[in-house]
This record gives sequence, C-alpha cells and structure tokens, in this order.
Amino acid sequence: MTLCLARFSIDFLYRRGVPLLAALLLLGGCSSLDYYSHLARGQLQVLHASQPVDALLRDPRVDAGLKQRLGLSQQARDFASARLGLPDNRSYRRYADIQRPFVVWNLFATAEFSVKPELHCFPIAGCVAYRGYYSQGRARGAAARLQLRGFDTYLGGVEAYSTLGWFDDPLLNSMLRWNDERLVAVLFHELAHQQLYVADDTAFNESFATFVEREGLRQWQQAHGVTLVDGGEAKQREQFTALVLASRARLEQLYASDLAADAMRVAKQAEFERLRREYRALREREWGGRGRYDGWIEAPLNNAKLLPFGLYDHWVPAFAALFAEAGGDWPRFYRRAAALGRLPSVARAAALDALQNAG
Repeated sequence: MTLCLARFSIDFLYRRGVPLLAALLLLGGCSSLDYYSHLARGQLQVLHASQPVDALLRDPRVDAGLKQRLGLSQQARDFASARLGLPDNRSYRRYADIQRPFVVWNLFATAEFSVKPELHCFPIAGCVAYRGYYSQGRARGAAARLQLRGFDTYLGGVEAYSTLGWFDDPLLNSMLRWNDERLVAVLFHELAHQQLYVADDTAFNESFATFVEREGLRQWQQAHGVTLVDGGEAKQREQFTALVLASRARLEQLYASDLAADAMRVAKQAEFERLRREYRALREREWGGRGRYDGWIEAPLNNAKLLPFGLYDHWVPAFAALFAEAGGDWPRFYRRAAALGRLPSVARAAALDALQNAG
C-alpha cells in the first residue's frame, strides 16, 4: 500500500525514450548507480513474471481458488473505473507470482535522538521517508550500514505498490493472501495514487488514497449487498495508532531537551517501556486480553519503527469533508483535491486543517 517512488523516477525517463542506462546515470546524483540498477532489475523481473489475467481465467490448468481471487480482482477493477472515476488503464489486468511474500522492503531511518525520517529525494517523485529494495538481503545490508553510523532503522515488507501509472502495475501473489475486502480496498488505494499524486507530501498522498479506499469499499459493499464485519479491527487500529503517536510526540519533546546523551538514552528506553505498558493495559481493558499488535510491540523498538504511523490517515477526515462538499461526486472531488495539491505546502496544510476542523 505504499509507493515505490524511486522506481517511478526511472519510469518517467524511460517512458520518454531515454535509454535505461542513461536514465540511471542522470539519476545518479541523488543516489548510487548500483541502487538504481537494482530497482530497474527488480521492476523488470516483476513485469517479466506477469501474465494477462483474462488468459489465466480461461486456462483450465489454473487452480480454481486462484481463478476466484483473480475474478474478484477484475470485478473490483471494473468498479473502480466505472463507479469511482479512477483511471481506466491496464494496471491490475495482469498477474505476477513473484515467489515471495513481499514485493519490496522499505527501509526507514532516523538519527539516534530524532523522530524525523532521513529523507530520500528523487527527480519528479520528490522526497520520501524511506528507501525501497526488491531484495530483503540488500535492505538488511543497507540497514546494518546505517546502524554502524548510529542510526535507528526499521524494515517493513510491502505487498503492493503503485508506479503512479507509468507502468501497468500487475496484481501480485502477495496481494492475494488478503481477504476479499482488503484486496478490493487496496486496488482502490493504489489506483487513487495514479489519480492524484503530489511530490514531497506523503501524508497528503496516503490520506487521499486511504479516503478513496475506504469510501470506495463502502460503495462496493453497498452495491454488492455486503456488510463488512471487521471484528473490531478498525477500532483496535485507531487506538493502537493513537498510542504510538502519543509516544512519538513525547520522544520529540525529549529530544528537544538539553539532557546529556547518556541520560537521553535512558529516557528513550523508558519511553519505549511506557509504550509497552500502555499497550498491554489497553489490550486487557478494551480487547479482551488479545491484540493484533503483540508481535510488533514486544519486538525491539526504536525511533524509525514509529515513522510509518499517521502517514496513511492523518488527513482522511479532511478528504471526507471535501467529498461531502463535492456532493459525493467523484470527478468533482478529484478536481477539488487536485486544486489543493497545487497549493504551496503551507497553504495546503492550512486548507486541509480547515476542512478537518469543519468536518
């Protein structure tokens, strides 16, 4: 559900007739040629592995279970363009079994006493808070090198991505492990990134796509007479995210203080222990003693591990208010969202904040 933005930079040049090697050299100023070569190879491998979905659906040798999931994906793909006004292109009309559970691994990093991400900037796509790798081994190696330099790091596996329409993004076997509702929702989410993308504003992009995903799924379920039963997952996710964001805010205050380094390290670890205690109390009080995030919370914690939280839903209420102002009309909503995206960053944040508060 994230963007492989470095790959987008390569695509932008390659689609315009720039040979791949020349594209890599042009981009070498903001990263190493080796890294971009890795991204190009990974992208080409995914595309090479893909096959047309309609051919697989006709093939009697294809497993019936796989056909059912592929069929559902095509129904959702048709719905996305016909009913939600999302791009009508060849994305998610092909399927690739990449023989692994994640298509890329995103590496997040912060300084030892900071909750600000180390940014990675790419032509056209802008700056993002992570670096993507097709190889888990390469990602781990890059994380180890950063750790030797004193950085906190976190690796997160990614099952789906969007190249923002520059390539025909395929369905992946990693996506088909999800339940029906999540598969449909993620298709809407990734197509929303193709509909609208603003460089250097991850919170805007992800919140926009998350709103389209949620409202799109609601309309899909309504059209198909399906009622989502999430077993309280949405509430748990909201409560857990609130805990993590509160901890991150306290760490930010700590790092802005004038404590000596040794004392700050002690206070940093004490904050992570506080987060664990608050999680366990929440789990017992609200969730009947069982939580979906036990593995995450009990594993080692650091600054970088907190970075992804809040990116995907920070401005969702603002986009919900904008959708209501547009009368639930998708094309009108997209035009208004695009107008927000063209504003300077400070003015854009102020406009979103006004929508959020009004909503």
